Amino acid sequence: MRCVGLQTKTAALFQKKRLKPDWSGPSSPHMTSPAVENVQDYPRPPVLEPVPQRLCVIFSGKTVAESTHGLRILETHHAPTYYFPIRDVRAQLVPAQGTTYCEWKGRAAYFDVHVGGSIAAPAAWSHPEPMPGFAALADHVAFYAGAMDRCFVGDERVIPQPGDFYGGWATSNLRGQIKGTAGTEFW
Repeated sequence: MRCVGLQTKTAALFQKKRLKPDWSGPSSPHMTSPAVENVQDYPRPPVLEPVPQRLCVIFSGKTVAESTHGLRILETHHAPTYYFPIRDVRAQLVPAQGTTYCEWKGRAAYFDVHVGGSIAAPAAWSHPEPMPGFAALADHVAFYAGAMDRCFVGDERVIPQPGDFYGGWATSNLRGQIKGTAGTEFW
């Protein structure tokens, strides 16, 4: 099952993200590919911004999360990390052991994703009490693309950020060295 049905966004959002609408059908407007972004140009401290594309996560053959109200974090040398409002998550999220701490976002809590009889562990996380600059992350969850069957930004299937810690989603518009491969862990 694949997420379909992109929604039109406001002209202001198109202008902010430097995207151009592409009206290829009478009832199904969609956006062209996002502008090229270099991960080395992403800021530190990171920034949080709305996502103009539909986000989708598929696990065990089922759509477990789909949203047109996603957020993404941009941080130097990272593929963007995408967050879904919890109301747009259809899978059961079971708390997993362990937490981590980010100086910018605060404490992260982890979840196993349960769909029918399938379990991906740990495959998602949230920031239950985010730091003030990232308060919008409250009630949002992110997924490790590598633990899911498929994840999409718009119509593009993402590639998981390299390594076994970072949860970024790489898309074809990204350029630069993405953190996570051997030798980049402590940048």
